[in-house]
Amino acid sequence: MDDLARLADLHGIATTYQPAAEVTVEVPRSTAAAVLGLLGVRTDTPEDVREELARARADAGARLLPPVLVGWAGEPPPAALAALPPGTRVLLEPEAEEGAASAAPRTWETGPAGALPAGLPLGVHRITAALPDGRSAAATLILAPDRAPAAPGRGHGLLVQLYSLLSARSWGMGDLGDLAALARWAAETHGADFVQVNPLHAAVPGTPTDPSPYRPSSRRFPDPVHLRIEDVPEYADCPDREALAELAARGAELSREVLEKGALIDRDAVWALKRQALELLYAVPRTPQRAAAYARFCAEQGQALDEHAAWCASAAGETPHERGDFHRWLVWLTDAQLTAVQRAAKDAGMAVGIVHDLAVGVHPDGSDSLTGPFHARHVSVGAPPDAFNARGQDWGLPPWRPDRLAASGYAPFRALLRGVFRYAGALRIDHVMGLFRLWWIPEGTSAAEGTYVSYDGEAMLAVLVLEAHRAGALVIGEDLGTVEPGVRQALARRGVLGTSVLWFERDWAGAGEPLDAAAWRADCLATATTHDLPPTAAKLAGAHVDLRDRLGLLTRPVEDERAEDAADTAEWLEVLDRLGLETKGEEAAVRALYAFLLRTPARLVGVWLPDAVGDRRPQNLPGTWDQYPNWRLPVADAAGRPLTLERLTASPRANALLSAVREGGGTRTAPPGARAV
Repeated sequence: MDDLARLADLHGIATTYQPAAEVTVEVPRSTAAAVLGLLGVRTDTPEDVREELARARADAGARLLPPVLVGWAGEPPPAALAALPPGTRVLLEPEAEEGAASAAPRTWETGPAGALPAGLPLGVHRITAALPDGRSAAATLILAPDRAPAAPGRGHGLLVQLYSLLSARSWGMGDLGDLAALARWAAETHGADFVQVNPLHAAVPGTPTDPSPYRPSSRRFPDPVHLRIEDVPEYADCPDREALAELAARGAELSREVLEKGALIDRDAVWALKRQALELLYAVPRTPQRAAAYARFCAEQGQALDEHAAWCASAAGETPHERGDFHRWLVWLTDAQLTAVQRAAKDAGMAVGIVHDLAVGVHPDGSDSLTGPFHARHVSVGAPPDAFNARGQDWGLPPWRPDRLAASGYAPFRALLRGVFRYAGALRIDHVMGLFRLWWIPEGTSAAEGTYVSYDGEAMLAVLVLEAHRAGALVIGEDLGTVEPGVRQALARRGVLGTSVLWFERDWAGAGEPLDAAAWRADCLATATTHDLPPTAAKLAGAHVDLRDRLGLLTRPVEDERAEDAADTAEWLEVLDRLGLETKGEEAAVRALYAFLLRTPARLVGVWLPDAVGDRRPQNLPGTWDQYPNWRLPVADAAGRPLTLERLTASPRANALLSAVREGGGTRTAPPGARAV
């Protein structure tokens, strides 16, 4: 290992990586040097590298405590704290933060074991250690429960992209009123325990707006485009009812364009109408109770909300000083409706409620990345080359700087999680492996020439578990794809559920055959597909191969792709046949696949809502940009006809599948009296 490699290693930058157990790939030296430069480390000359290496080693040798210590309830104290010499005087000062237990400062003197005193509250604390020799050190201490909240027994639910679910009351795309209605129907008619949705984070305005929910402006604050306008309390008191009625009529026309004329969901057109309506409602005087509630919300959210609102105003071409309050008000309204949706889901009988989705990153020109010092510049994250993408993937998302996160005691991550957990029964963490490492791609470099940068996975995980505990919410990690050894075990140890997709669950350590149901892991959300994969009906028919062929996305002859895919599907159908499950006909085969999922020990089983009605179109086709209408399709039936929420909930096919799931995989039709919304 040369000096550059040693320097990179000290900063958590990989110079080699293993995409497979027996394969080691060298990272280009230029990449390692570029990433070091992004972290403020000079590498222009060999002398620079030697000086920086000497400085890094000296700093590490002089450091008495790392920036962040992690303690788990009921477990031994952090090793660095235990290593302090006996007689060290320690001062612990709990941070004042929302949700933290109120506690006075504590002092103690370390003994031979360096243990923490009993009774310390869970939360984030400032530790100052005064050693007997006169030296001192300070660090952030995160004290977390040993595990995140557990699933309340075995449960099932729905997975849906909210924008795709239009009802008779929608203004051109699904909204939070539709989500509440879906949750009530799923719970009351089919005993569902949760509804998982796409990220509802604030988007970056544009012409057109990027429709991907996974490239938001802010992950901390939600997007008001999801508001149900009629549910805003000021709606009833607005004097300009004629103007509101006209906007509602135009919103209904947008829905008709999508549902009856085959138009794509147009987020920009929807927001243009809702923005006009919200301007009218903003002018309505608030009641004293509403004004007080708004003031409390703004005080709780503090400077972060002010900065986000100022960014929103600037992005809209407005003066932040004059229009910032309007954008703060929009965030408050959206937060209130999100909270109401979770309450409606729980009131309807759901054990979990709404499962929100936390995107892996944010847009480089968005609110989060431009209003703070925590995101790296001139670099994006993605994935290295693998069997599915030989060129790797560049997601265009700037990563958090691990050094600045640690120096802040993970303050932005804590605030982000606390904001989303306000209205979540559970949180899905997209690309949960990113808590431990991310694939950095310096500007001007191809995705295949990136490298892994490590994060303090234990600290990130402790923050996640702590905030989930405070909210009483489950955590689900999307751990598909290349996963660093030990990561799944670390997540499982702390109660974070994984994600298991049927088509990927094979005995990879053996002959690669479909994994027996009993051999699946229990701590997971099991499903047949996801938003990035073909709907189950398309997979069974091979329609996804034909789609990729039409779009010129295949790298092999289409005959080879079809043969391989058909063999994969046939293997799974043989498994179902051996289990005595009916697979004749598309509907029966879909029910059989979900019946198989229910035979696994998975804590949660999720039904992709388009599977319930035979929709064959993926919501997102990876590897495409303008070739396919990603994130803009409504849920449709097997013939491709868009369905309203009302028609979907009345669908015999949907009710049959969900009844079968509720009954544990049977094939009975919907129970008498099953109601639609």
